[in-house]
Amino acid sequence: MMLSFLKVFILLLVLPLVLTQPAVNNVLSYGAIGDGLKDDTSSLLKAWEATCKSSASSATMYFPPNHVFLTHPLLLKGPCKAEFVRVEINGTITAPSEPKNWKCGSDNCDTWLHFSHMDGIEISGSGTISGRGQKWWDMKRDNPKMHIVLNGVQTAYLSYLKIEAPGHSPNTDGIYIGESTAVHIQHWTGDDCISIGGGSKKLRINDIICGPGHGISVGSLGKHGDYDDVDDVEIIGAVFTGTTNGARIKTWQGGKGYARNIRFEHILCQNRDNPIIIDQFYCDHEKCEDHDSAVKVSDVKFVNVMGTSKRETAVKIECSKTVSSQEKKKATSYSSNAKGEVRGEVVPKVFFN
Repeated sequence: MMLSFLKVFILLLVLPLVLTQPAVNNVLSYGAIGDGLKDDTSSLLKAWEATCKSSASSATMYFPPNHVFLTHPLLLKGPCKAEFVRVEINGTITAPSEPKNWKCGSDNCDTWLHFSHMDGIEISGSGTISGRGQKWWDMKRDNPKMHIVLNGVQTAYLSYLKIEAPGHSPNTDGIYIGESTAVHIQHWTGDDCISIGGGSKKLRINDIICGPGHGISVGSLGKHGDYDDVDDVEIIGAVFTGTTNGARIKTWQGGKGYARNIRFEHILCQNRDNPIIIDQFYCDHEKCEDHDSAVKVSDVKFVNVMGTSKRETAVKIECSKTVSSQEKKKATSYSSNAKGEVRGEVVPKVFFN
């Protein structure tokens, strides 16, 4: 599994031009061995401290190629003295293979690589981050789950990423975005795709290849009556292969808030269970009660969504229940308590109440 359990809490801002000689801190210079066997955690923390405290306006923490750096959970925390910090990964960063060997402290192993309180950071390189998640998934217990988490981020750009996880891995979101504004993701290939949580605004996601997994989801929102809001999201250019869903919005009954100004465009779904689904009665492994209220979903557009559906009902809006069918049937749609309009040729036909 690549890029596993990477948790990022960063603040990215436009920075002035670099006026001083940049500092490059090779992790080998701080005692890291890079043989994949020795624990390099303390050496990596030393290299980070030197990078973060550098008086240069630009400082780099450098992982050289042809090395495998074994590390336990790392907290790489700012703020840093350097105006611009780069983490350049050209080798491999790997986690302990046995979950019982993780040294997690009191954090319950919910993060592995944690970047926090940063103004201006770039994480780049041609290397690999391997969380070695298979044994976590086999344990049938809570695990770090999400590969990359953007939480509380202002202005971020992610591109040319590849994330790998098998289809049976439990709830391993590729990228989770929450409480973040102005995030742009493009040229990305991966498993379990992207989930968008509450507090997310001004998101631009394009040129995505996704599968296996759950597709691209807005939500779930409004769990246990919580207030969540999502606004101004564009997903343009996505291919879903081997996913259960394509374009999905899901909210819990009784929730508060809104999900609005959301656009899915130029989407290709290949033999998916639910190519298009808006589910305002989402209930995940809990006993849920009926509520009249829900997170308000409005101004949602599905433009040029093409492909095939495994199920007879290809478009589900709100609370539809479908039964899988192995025989070929003409695809249908289902909507309940939904208002909207249809423009151009849409197959299957969608009828609003």
